[in-house]
Amino acid sequence: MRQRTIHFVSLGCPKNRVDSEVMLGIAVRAGLRQVAEPEEAEILVINTCGFVADAKRESIETILRLATFKTQGACRTLVVAGCLSQRYPDDLAEQLPEVDHFLGSSDLLKLEQILSGESERMLVGSPGRWLMRSSDPRILSTRGASAYVKLAEGCDRSCAFCIIPQIRGRQRSRTPDDLVREVEQLASAGILEINLVAQDTVAYGRDLDCSANLARLVARLAETPGLRWVRMLYLYPEQLDDALLELLGQHPRVLPYVDMPLQHASDSMLRRMRRGHGSSRLRRLVQRLRTRIPGLVLRTAFIVGHPGETEQDFEELCDFVRWGEFERVGVFRYSDETGTVSRDQAGKVPARISAARARRLMAVQRPISRRKNRALTGQKLEVLVEGPSTQTELVFVGRHAGQAPEVDGCVYLSGGPARPGRLQRATVTNARDYDLVAELDPDESEDEHAAPLATKAGRRVTLRTVS
Repeated sequence: MRQRTIHFVSLGCPKNRVDSEVMLGIAVRAGLRQVAEPEEAEILVINTCGFVADAKRESIETILRLATFKTQGACRTLVVAGCLSQRYPDDLAEQLPEVDHFLGSSDLLKLEQILSGESERMLVGSPGRWLMRSSDPRILSTRGASAYVKLAEGCDRSCAFCIIPQIRGRQRSRTPDDLVREVEQLASAGILEINLVAQDTVAYGRDLDCSANLARLVARLAETPGLRWVRMLYLYPEQLDDALLELLGQHPRVLPYVDMPLQHASDSMLRRMRRGHGSSRLRRLVQRLRTRIPGLVLRTAFIVGHPGETEQDFEELCDFVRWGEFERVGVFRYSDETGTVSRDQAGKVPARISAARARRLMAVQRPISRRKNRALTGQKLEVLVEGPSTQTELVFVGRHAGQAPEVDGCVYLSGGPARPGRLQRATVTNARDYDLVAELDPDESEDEHAAPLATKAGRRVTLRTVS
């Protein structure tokens, strides 16, 4: 019997990627074969992002582009899933007749019904239904020996600019035991690095009827045999407890890496954004992190052009970035989203001013990043080798502990041999604004922790992603 083919495109954040990996696991379990090119697939699945205007535009463009393969390729079924479907189900159904099925953000497991041929067109339910389990099928798509682990779904915060609680529902944490089982499965398959993600990672466990919290969970996960790196992403900027800081500062497998989107530094803007804290509190928090966590790599993100942002507010933000000397900074332009508090606020900032502020803020950060990278020149680092560069197969790339996958820079590797999926020592020979160049230790023996890389399905795939 001929195997049906399927192709996936995953848009947006790493949390969306995990959802795509689960849908891919469902497809493989149903006997389908994943193909790398969309024109070869009988079934096309697009996991969309609907967070901000640029993401929505990218999702629509991707849907329309892939829809052409219904007449110019092998496609017989086009499926649109995820946040955009959840947010605009009726509008999409009316305006995109070429789409055969719509799945919401909590309806991923219903892909099985679509693949069986027994499904209606609209499968968008309540956003609060989905919560991943360790028993769900999943095929990893990340490079190297790295995987994302989703701790929870939804969010209970009320940030003025954010639509996520409406798309993903209230926070729903997975149980500690279920997460431990998943990480054990990943480690036994050769995964060396796990990146813990959620909409609000630091709030993990607060909705459970037990004593679960992030520090206790991370302490358990870090003891998993074979695991080498545990990284936490998306920590809300509030008072982190001493137990979590101790793990970040002292545990050999918990990376001293803090990803904490601060969003702004002006008191008036933080109030308008409903962030629940002010500039002086943020400064105390940054100082506390620097003091308690040796070798800290601090990543943050800011929004420019939010309604009401004055030139003085923006200059306060620039001064804060100069003061904080963050290792990593992401800058986003405000997106005016229907259903948010910010949408109704006065003082809209023109797009050209917002764009200019984004460029100016990155110009403030760039020399800071360059200087911190240059300070690593001559140092020997442990690098998780990912594989050939996406620019050329002649150069291999990896990441050191201070570089999170996809959002940070990389380490370009010379010398060798490079072993994808393994931790290898390399000496930094050159530094750029965001990337490093390093030479692999030629005398390095085989890494005793380097197990053959596999997944629960026995293989890995390439998943086309757009962040």
